[in-house]
Amino acid sequence: MSEWLLPGVIAAPLGLAGLGLLLAALALDLIAGDPRRLPHPVVGIGKLISTLEARMNHGAPLSRRRRGALMTLGVVGATYAVAWGLLALLGGVHPWLGGLAELWLLWSCLAIKGLADAGRAVALPLAAGDLVAARRALGMIVGRDTDQLSESEIARGAVETVAENTVDGITAPLFWALIGGAPLALAYKAVNTLDSMVGYRNERYGDFGWASARLDDLANWPAARLTAVAIWLSSWWLPGAWRRRGAWAATRRDAPRHPSPNAGWPEAMVANLLGVQLGGVNVYAGEVSHRATLGSPHRPLCAADIGAAVRLMHGGWIMGLLLMAVALLILRGVFA
Repeated sequence: MSEWLLPGVIAAPLGLAGLGLLLAALALDLIAGDPRRLPHPVVGIGKLISTLEARMNHGAPLSRRRRGALMTLGVVGATYAVAWGLLALLGGVHPWLGGLAELWLLWSCLAIKGLADAGRAVALPLAAGDLVAARRALGMIVGRDTDQLSESEIARGAVETVAENTVDGITAPLFWALIGGAPLALAYKAVNTLDSMVGYRNERYGDFGWASARLDDLANWPAARLTAVAIWLSSWWLPGAWRRRGAWAATRRDAPRHPSPNAGWPEAMVANLLGVQLGGVNVYAGEVSHRATLGSPHRPLCAADIGAAVRLMHGGWIMGLLLMAVALLILRGVFA
């Protein structure tokens, strides 16, 4: 059984057993990607949210906001409790059984290979000049309309997706897993799933999803900033003509312009290192949306920038994991 499951230290800082499980989960994700043939906890979380939303999202605005907050707390709390209980139960049967279950849960929280593959699925046809296929591939991973996008706009959509999802698909789950193991990492995924399903500022979800959106902002806050730092540090050893000078200062300037308090940090850092401009005009179901621009347009975006963003994504999560592990080991030594 992992050190996270020992009585009284379920949320204890990093231990060798927990780090070993986390590294094994990373290896599995890098090799096999999303474990589609296995039951996926996030799918179950999504079904629970859909059921509760259909039953609870009604009434006056204040009532809907209260019901939404109650659902958010219930889903996140239940996710943590079920994961903890499952691991405790299986670990009680046999330590190896508990360890394998925790490995599976950690693996399900990561999306490194999936994110890299999604970026490459856009980059390959774009580099070959097949805009139709590139638009179709981009449409699978973004919510904006892609039918009329130019080469540079297709590349922009893919680069933004890779940069933003480096946080919620990789570094944030790692951050919470290092603190509290698979139960806390899965609770984070519940927060993230709630935001993706009900955290919209529209008539249906504006009040009901308010708590989900705010909790997601809070849960991603440390990892988003750490990821920007980690991406910048990793650029010093990654091959490429990165624009490192002034990138950090420019990122601090640009990131707050983004409508999300967190997504702007990795996006602005990637934009400044690449020497391109992200943000601008997006179209959603025919409606034009103007996003603040991040970075400076030293040149137009192209297919090669998607591959560069994927390299920065890999460098960012590796450097971020090292920084988090060192920090937690230091804290563990201080408070031991």
